[in-house]
Amino acid sequence: MTVLCSLCVVLPWAVLSAALANPTSAADACQQIAASVSNSSGVYYPGSFHSMTTLSNTDIVQGTLPYPRDVTHWASSSSQNATCSFEPGTAEDLGKAINVISALRTPFAVKGGGHTTNPGFSSTTGVQIALSRFSDVVYDQGSQTATVGAGLTWDTVYAALEPFGVNVVGARGPGVGVGGLSLGGGYSYLTNQYGLTVDTVQAYELVMPNGTVKNVTAQDQDLFFGLRGGLNNFGIVTRFTLRTFPQGQVWGGFITYSPDNIGSLNQAIVNFASNTTDPKAALMITYDYFLSRKSLGPSALVFYDAPTPPSGVFDEFLAIPYLVKNVSTMSFPALIQTSMANATYGSRAIFDTISVLNYSVPFLNAVVNETTFWGSSSTLGAEFVSYVVEPFLPSLYNHSSTPSAFPPTRANGFTPLKIYYSWANQTSDAAMHAAVQQSTLYLQTLAGAPQAPRYPNYAIFDTPVEMMYGDNLPKLRSLQRQVDPEHVMGLTGGFKF
Repeated sequence: MTVLCSLCVVLPWAVLSAALANPTSAADACQQIAASVSNSSGVYYPGSFHSMTTLSNTDIVQGTLPYPRDVTHWASSSSQNATCSFEPGTAEDLGKAINVISALRTPFAVKGGGHTTNPGFSSTTGVQIALSRFSDVVYDQGSQTATVGAGLTWDTVYAALEPFGVNVVGARGPGVGVGGLSLGGGYSYLTNQYGLTVDTVQAYELVMPNGTVKNVTAQDQDLFFGLRGGLNNFGIVTRFTLRTFPQGQVWGGFITYSPDNIGSLNQAIVNFASNTTDPKAALMITYDYFLSRKSLGPSALVFYDAPTPPSGVFDEFLAIPYLVKNVSTMSFPALIQTSMANATYGSRAIFDTISVLNYSVPFLNAVVNETTFWGSSSTLGAEFVSYVVEPFLPSLYNHSSTPSAFPPTRANGFTPLKIYYSWANQTSDAAMHAAVQQSTLYLQTLAGAPQAPRYPNYAIFDTPVEMMYGDNLPKLRSLQRQVDPEHVMGLTGGFKF
């Protein structure tokens, strides 16, 4: 029997964790963690320089106190005031902290780059674990791999690898953390050539829910499967060993168009998605509406993995009259910095997503209508509304035969479409979430792929895990029970099996 309830409310984890948090437990946990870890780590509190370990000169010189840095997120709506923050300097110290948290049943959160928009997924009123000290990038030329700390952002990783002439498969914009993207899937400008980020991971340094540290490789078949897209359900990953690929200069940037040219742009997108077979070419389209300007601003982010693209690949996009064009040959790290992804840093925000198999002009027209309708709504009052179209080759999932939690099926080349709203006031949170969810539901009915898996890193907080993991869910639930019988990772936020 299906029960419909107009008064039922699905609460974000931020609300639930705040309600469940035991202030005494959290304070005790902070003190016990500080007493048990080495001088490589630090426990910090709000409101002062006070720390249970010595504050480094670097923190003072840079003018950033550890606690504010540890709890602050890309979206302000994702931040909470933790009882304390803990910066582990070693995986072993993190294991000791997990044992304290487990014993006291203290709510906690794990923050890498802090780019999630789901409230409470990487923040807490309990113990905030910040992985910022896992900031190493070690390139091994012999194995053609890079071992990367989970506290880094991808733009930092790209810059560190550039002198070696190599790259890894990671995020397409600045400020996105290594940890979250790598554990949720990972779409990239290089995906058409090499697959998702999870397809390139060779090993995980994992702090298990029982506090032990384990190097997980493909030989650990079940756990390797779970970590490849299974988020934080199996412990805390502190380092990733990734395959590297040769990287020279690239061609790309962004082109912003007038709304008058939407028709030509939408036809160019359909032609690109239908006809392009070159794996070095990649495209993102953003339909942006700025309430302050009361106007739609469509843009194309074009990428080609060589100094110059062959004729014909992007000719249609270059021929459309434009307002701004910033496209040239440059380094890969420089291209990542051309993204405007940080333009709304510090505002309140939420993502959601649908999955698309084929793009058509009528469908893209509907996306434009949704952007304009919600973006121009004075009642809703969103400062910024963006719908991001991300076409990939149909073969994007054919680069790995190793089983992974996500995607649960590699038979169809479904691609994510990201929906992103930004606003100023906390009082608007519920209305924004509801509008995003309404728009998501509407567009998914038009996309013609209702069973296609949703991308976990874009999905809004109440997305059923069945919609992301499909037939993999029974195996993932069984694995979670084996790896975490005490449900330690259930004390932190995120999608739970």
